[in-house]
Amino acid sequence: MTDTGFLSDLPLAGELTGTGFTGWSAELRAEFEAHAHDGEVGSRLLSENDRVRVWEIRLAPGERWHAHRHVLDYFWTAVNAGRSRQHTSDGTTREVSYEAGETRHFTFAAGQYLLHDIENAGDTDLVFTTVEHLDSANAPLPLDRA
Repeated sequence: MTDTGFLSDLPLAGELTGTGFTGWSAELRAEFEAHAHDGEVGSRLLSENDRVRVWEIRLAPGERWHAHRHVLDYFWTAVNAGRSRQHTSDGTTREVSYEAGETRHFTFAAGQYLLHDIENAGDTDLVFTTVEHLDSANAPLPLDRA
């Protein structure tokens, strides 16, 4: 399912800067295909128990976190202010600004997901904490624990 209309006021806020895969390189498209079922929604898994997974995303200016798929209900909190560029599997690109402490919650029905990447488009580190709820409508994606 690539229809993200159910997320209309959520992570896809910000300024729409491209549609129809405009500006997407062949490498970016290949990455989305390769990571279409990648459940690594952060750069570091901080904690996991039978109820939640707690992730950190920490990106230096210009750094990206590869395409990844959200299937679990979750929320994120921006630890500091910053800006990102995000590509989404529906072919859109957005520029998003965050305030420190900004938090957004997401709920996915069975079969719904969000497949996107995130790049720090600002000039300071961009840091988020993301908490996934393991008791969601969808089963958790396996994590590569290698």
